[in-house]
Amino acid sequence: MATLNFDANQVEPSTGKDPIPAGKYVAAISSSEMKPTKNGNGQYLELEYQILEGEYKGRKVWSRHNLHHPNAQTVQIARGELSAICRAVGTMTPKDSAELHNLPMTITVKCKKREDNGEMTNEIAAWAKKDAAAGVPQQATATGGTTPPWLRR
Repeated sequence: MATLNFDANQVEPSTGKDPIPAGKYVAAISSSEMKPTKNGNGQYLELEYQILEGEYKGRKVWSRHNLHHPNAQTVQIARGELSAICRAVGTMTPKDSAELHNLPMTITVKCKKREDNGEMTNEIAAWAKKDAAAGVPQQATATGGTTPPWLRR
């Protein structure tokens, strides 16, 4: 048990949070931890991301990567995802997952239905450098001496 000395009349109740919409977000890994798999036959790296910009700034999403697992394909997928994360933050040879923390990147978030309860949840589908996917493509201007593609004949 824990002593609380708390008065719920003094605090607005939490309303819960729906998943964020699918899309690309600038985020950074805020924490990481190796955890055992549910059946105990492996370990996964759980990464917590915090959205850094926009309407959902401050919201969190997670990814799990089965780096130690009896199924070689599962490990191969996880290692490929970790490689994408390392490239997105510019840390190619981390010795510790903390080296990936607080470095901005662009994550692609999708929504999917959970198998256990049917509710919608977020899943990170891709990782990229912050500049790669978040910026607006530069267009050539007529004053810059280059004709934009839509004006070429």
